[in-house]
Amino acid sequence: MRRRAFITLLGGAAALLTPAARAQEPGRTYRLGSLHQVSRTTPHHVAFFDELQRLGFIEGKNLLADEHGYGLRAEQFAEHASQLVQAQVDVILCAGDAAVRAAQKATKTIPILAVVDDMVGTGLIGSLAKPDGNVTGFSILASELDGKRQEILMEAVPGARRMAALGDGNVPSPQRMQVLHDAALAHGVELLTYLVTAPEEIAGAIDAAKSSGAAALNVLATPLLYTNRQTILPRVAQLRLPTIYQWPEASEAGGLIGYGPRIVQLYREILPRQLVKLLRGARCADVPVEQPSRFELVINLKTAQAIGHEIPAGLVLRADKVIE
Repeated sequence: MRRRAFITLLGGAAALLTPAARAQEPGRTYRLGSLHQVSRTTPHHVAFFDELQRLGFIEGKNLLADEHGYGLRAEQFAEHASQLVQAQVDVILCAGDAAVRAAQKATKTIPILAVVDDMVGTGLIGSLAKPDGNVTGFSILASELDGKRQEILMEAVPGARRMAALGDGNVPSPQRMQVLHDAALAHGVELLTYLVTAPEEIAGAIDAAKSSGAAALNVLATPLLYTNRQTILPRVAQLRLPTIYQWPEASEAGGLIGYGPRIVQLYREILPRQLVKLLRGARCADVPVEQPSRFELVINLKTAQAIGHEIPAGLVLRADKVIE
């Protein structure tokens, strides 16, 4: 089904429901809009819809989900957000700052359920406990975790005097980058920054980092880089460049090191619960923004061997999971 046809279907479903009927649980069809760069077939989105079904929100029965809000480029967010508003969806599910800002610009009333790197730090909301406006969701603590990953990477590559960070140029974060630079410098390490704004720029940025003499790479938190991990993983392997990633699952997929919360767990255990509250009429201000409380360090020794890098034994012993 084409996107406009689907949007028309959403709008038609909305028109059939009177305000009184919409307030009633029995017989209601809920409409969920989406703004994502990743495919809906990714494991965390599969887990999300599986959990929604377990909670009683079943596609084709009482849930109409927007299939065309996945696999979008950042420049497509604004148009699709406007279409979702026209279709009067009940909630817009977003990932990343660019998607949330597009949704915020399109509507001030439809609840926006978001997964972002730093919800307060980027000004999307003013308070985690009482989100203002129409945004709530999950804030990943990306700034703090990017720094923690940098520390782990320096420990994994002892003696490195030059490292690189790969980031998203669509998300201006000069203060965040300065913190990383200062922290690296305090350990006698020069940090080179490579920012990309589109998927086709990623391979070239990694090549440039390697050519510059960087001994390791920190892939910073952003939907753009997660979405294009299948470009990053083989490229750094080919260049034998030790690399750390935002999610533990990246190490299980062949990356050297992953540190952070599990993305599948987040989409299975937290977002569905928050979404159900919003669908049942809760205001965003009454659904506090949550943050990760569990973090995992996963080290892939098979990848280490393949790229000819030995990870210090002390770091391996601290890992929550070691792939051998």
